Formats: sequence, C-alpha cells, structure tokens
Amino acid sequence: MTSRERFLAALSHEEGDRIPIADTPWPTTVERWHREGLPEGQSPHDYFRYEWAGQGADLSFQLPTETIEEDETSRVVKDSFGATTRVFKNQESVPELIDYTITSRRAWEEHKPLLAWNDSRVDWENGLAGNRALQEQGLFVPYAAGFGYDRIMRFAGAPRVLEAMLEEPDWVRDMMDSVAESVIVGAEEMMAKGFRFDGAFVWNDLAYRNGPFFSPATFREMELPSQKRMCDFFHSHGLPVILHTDGNVWKLIPLLLEAGFDCLQPCEVKAGMDLVELKRQYSDWLALMGGIDVRAMAHPDPSVIEHEITTKIPVAKKGGGYIYHSDHSVPDNVSFDQYRHVMELVAEYGAY
Repeated sequence: MTSRERFLAALSHEEGDRIPIADTPWPTTVERWHREGLPEGQSPHDYFRYEWAGQGADLSFQLPTETIEEDETSRVVKDSFGATTRVFKNQESVPELIDYTITSRRAWEEHKPLLAWNDSRVDWENGLAGNRALQEQGLFVPYAAGFGYDRIMRFAGAPRVLEAMLEEPDWVRDMMDSVAESVIVGAEEMMAKGFRFDGAFVWNDLAYRNGPFFSPATFREMELPSQKRMCDFFHSHGLPVILHTDGNVWKLIPLLLEAGFDCLQPCEVKAGMDLVELKRQYSDWLALMGGIDVRAMAHPDPSVIEHEITTKIPVAKKGGGYIYHSDHSVPDNVSFDQYRHVMELVAEYGAY
C-alpha cells in the first residue's frame, strides 16, 4: 500500500498492511538527533519515512512583521496578525503572547477585511510543484489550517476572547465564522488552481490538562456552527478531517463528532486522554492519531516505552482507525537511539 492508501484506510476504519506513521519532533530534537547519528542533510520525516505532509495558505491579516527587540535568550516580534510575542532562542516552547492588535470589536471590524482572499497567500509555483512531488511519492497530503478559538485567541488574546464569549457573543461568533470562511476559501482557491488534497488537518487547541477552556454549552453556541460548516465543506469534496487539539477534551468529543470531525489528534496522555479508553468508547465513529506518551520515550528504562506501545497499539489498531503519532510532539530529552527503538516497536506492533 502507499502511504496515502494506508492513511485513508485508517481514516475509514479499515485495516491496511500496517498502521500509518507520522510524528512531529521539536527543532531542538532534530538538532540533537543530528549530533547523535541522524545523517546530516536528512530530516526525520525522510529518515523515519513519515507518511504525510500538509500544505496550506497564509490566512493571516498579512500585516508587516518586525523584530522589536532581541537579546541573547529571546526575540520580541510582531507577527502577521499584529500580535506581539516573545520567541525564546535555543529552546522549544510556546511563544509568550504580550500584546494584540484586536483589542475591541471596533478593531476587529477594521481588520476583518484583511482576511479576504488574495493570490499572494500562496506561493503558487513552488507550492504546486511541491504538491505534485508529494503526490508522486504516494504521501497523504492534507490541506492544513488553524481555526476557531485557537486562531482568534492568537490575535485577540485569551482573556479578551473568553470574556467576550459572555459579554459580546455575537462578536465572537463573527470572528469564528470569518476565520472558518477564510479556511474554506483558501482550500477552494488552492484546489481550483491545481492543488490535490487527500484530507484536511486543522488545529484548534480547546483544552488544558484538566479540561476544556470553556463549557460544552459555550462550545455549542460559539464553535459548533462554524466547525460543522467547515467539516461539511471538506466532506463535500470527499476529504476526511483530522482535528488537532491539545489537552483533555473528553467532555467535547460528542460535540466534535456532531461537527463532523473524522479523527482526533494527538490524544495527549499527560492530559488524561487514554488511547485504549478512547478506542473502546469511540471506535465506531472516530479515528485516533497519537496517544503514545513522550515521557515513556524519554525514560532510561526501555521497558517503559515497550509497555506503552505493546499495550496500546495492538488495541488501537484493531479494525482500523489508528494512526501512529506521539501524544503531542517529540521533545529533545528523547535521544536518537531511544526514538529509533520507538520506530522499531511501532513497525513490529503496528503490522496487521
């Protein structure tokens, strides 16, 4: 089977020859692996034969980016959404969000037109050439985009968005709808001009380790309509939809199914997302991607990761519906040899 066929079989809850393989090492992890044996000039994607590669468009406000200040440890930048963030050097971490352009509904109304489509949002020549190359390799190529709370929080700020959900819900719904529209239009434009996609990979972090950022009732009111519209669009083109959301989203899963998502990723173990229990409860409706604890990968005793994989993958792969991925991304406390052992175990226990 090709990687594309393997992915599509898993997303259709069918058993292939083996489970598909994908992962996301940190940049600092890749640097470490190059020091420990990963050939220079070769990426983990190529070395370990990850089976997918996403493509998307610039769906930001396209504001000018600039570096405001810089020292030995960090750089403060203003991004294309107008948000000011501190990016830390020589370590992998979420940027510190400092300030925002969207500080009110009036500011939103002023900037909203900047989400309108224009052809500068895609590097057409290189993007189309890359799309053809990925398809020729037989990889699974999803359209990739951020949306929902995760996206609007990054240009308006989490406290402001959460407060507005209570005090100005119409504003929040408008932002949700506008961002979803930009995702849909981006996919339409790219497909109309020759891009071929096998699915959609969309991200919207909705939770932290103890549960969702807001209640299921608020999710239904604020997020569900635009999410369902987006999933319906992709399904109308025959494209399954993989949702990335960090944290403990147990309480939201029925609503995610109602929206139409086909697969949940990354099933974060440290936030209580147990892969075996997810499989038990939702195997008929939801494919799963991830759920392998990176803390076990880094443990000095190899029996810890061996137990993690041998007790999870045989259950998760049964009847299809499972794609290998770490339970978030691979940190730089995982050595190259440790990760090679992970891949050996995945190959052994992921075969049908």
